[in-house]
Amino acid sequence: MVKMAIYVSLAVLTTVVSSCFKEEPLNAECDIESMTLHVSSPKDIFFQLSDTSKVFASDVNSVSITVRPGADVTSITPNFKITDGATISPASGVPQDFSKGPVTYVVTSQDGKWHRTYTIAIVPEVIIVTNATSKYDFEHYELEPGNNKYYIWHNTLDDGSLGNDWATGNAGFQLSMGSAKPLEYPSAPSDDGFDGKCIKLTTSSTGSFGVMVNKRIAAGNFFLGEFDITVALLDAMKATRFGKPFTHKPLKYTGYYKYTPGPKYINKQGKEVAGMVDNGSIYAVLYRNHDADGNPVVLYGDDVQTNPHIVAIAKVKDLHASTEWVKWEVEFDYNGHEVDMNLLKERGYSLTVVFSSSINGDLFEGAVGSQLMVDKVRVICSHEE
Repeated sequence: MVKMAIYVSLAVLTTVVSSCFKEEPLNAECDIESMTLHVSSPKDIFFQLSDTSKVFASDVNSVSITVRPGADVTSITPNFKITDGATISPASGVPQDFSKGPVTYVVTSQDGKWHRTYTIAIVPEVIIVTNATSKYDFEHYELEPGNNKYYIWHNTLDDGSLGNDWATGNAGFQLSMGSAKPLEYPSAPSDDGFDGKCIKLTTSSTGSFGVMVNKRIAAGNFFLGEFDITVALLDAMKATRFGKPFTHKPLKYTGYYKYTPGPKYINKQGKEVAGMVDNGSIYAVLYRNHDADGNPVVLYGDDVQTNPHIVAIAKVKDLHASTEWVKWEVEFDYNGHEVDMNLLKERGYSLTVVFSSSINGDLFEGAVGSQLMVDKVRVICSHEE
């Protein structure tokens, strides 16, 4: 009877352990986390050695990397780090010919139930010898392909194709207000532009979740750069990564805006600040994107206007309330800084343009309902010799 009891106990234990293993769910994630690019002579292809590596934000499905004019992109080998257990096709480590256009990759989750499609483009720079004016008209947008919850925007590149240089904090808002409809997000498109479409940025309540994490409002924001949702709750300032490489010397920053402040300004503790009227924010920043040792530099929410690598700022200081379109025109203030023209051609500088419906939105302060609309933005640059 003792032996029988032991056998029964072992059988039960084996069944329980086996059941535990069977109940362990397979990973349902299917993301590219990072990519490194391998070529025999990277300095002949890439402007900076740091361009050979790329960390993927969670909401990015398309990446375009600009390389030297005339660079041979017929055999570049991408190596990917993907989520545990997932598979990728074409396989990581296989050379690809990027001269024929973007290469499509499909990542399949470990459980086989989910997949995600990415496009990777490696494009030689197009040299334009003209009076350079970067035009931002906000006409190209779509619902985020991953979940169709909010809108993302595309910029127009020099060759007429569409890029992915615009970013917003919409992905962070989804964490707190996942039931919101796309047009209810802080950053949304509008048909009521100065000419065609425009962006509409609205300071919004983050509801009970926002109260719990002491982030009660989300300002509508829009900028050249990236938003990293993976760090948004832990360090909101590091979630916003400002800037994209820029190869011209900017002189003037222009555009059109409308602004309406919300009725009640609240501080981070959710208390109304009597007499305080909300204001929007519009500015542009040019900075060196590598330090003296060659390490990459990026601006974050806590130093986008103070980082020592900044060489010029153009800021709209008189942003007054108006229900009609107002034109702004400000010059870049270099404050004694010189631009290294050779470094400029080597993509050693980055530019960001930034719009926010609440000037203190990065501190989670502002007035719910504040709205900034922006259209026909131009960055006018010096003549290329």
